[in-house]
Amino acid sequence: MIGRLSGVIAEKTPPQVLIDVGGVGYEVDVPMSTFYNLGALGERTVLLTHFVVREDAQQLFGFLTQEERATFRQLIKISGVGPKMALSLLSGLSVPELAQAVSRQEAGRLTKVPGIGKKTAERLLLELKGKLGPDLALPATVASDAQADILQALIALGYSEKDAAATLKVLPADVGVSEGIKLALKKLS
Repeated sequence: MIGRLSGVIAEKTPPQVLIDVGGVGYEVDVPMSTFYNLGALGERTVLLTHFVVREDAQQLFGFLTQEERATFRQLIKISGVGPKMALSLLSGLSVPELAQAVSRQEAGRLTKVPGIGKKTAERLLLELKGKLGPDLALPATVASDAQADILQALIALGYSEKDAAATLKVLPADVGVSEGIKLALKKLS
């Protein structure tokens, strides 16, 4: 399996790039978020990759971040979502935006991505719930690292993200993590 490519950008034709690695050119399909953040032609780059082998094709998909690749892999596990649709989703939404849409169950946000209909969006929301990680979709109410830690602790204890976020709003802004968890648990019980 090819897990990473390090080489020179030889061609850029959305959504594909050609990476020259020691004289061998690899055609790599990338989400538009990766495409726009790549350097210019002739510059060195490193892409994390996912290699797909099928009866009729072998495809290489590339990503600049570990989060993008992990999300791509999570998406293609879903029935009816292939690599092209996963790439389209990652091109239309950043990983944190996708995680936020899933945590808030916003099907309308997903249907704005070309190729994603209402039924597919609903299936994605159902299948991805709780799988993209709470750290990627922290609500806007989180103002500090301590509050983020309190929120994650409450979610780990089994409280819904909605209830945990609502409880954060009533805690003092400068509360420490351990004290904040104690106060939050008192408010929730």
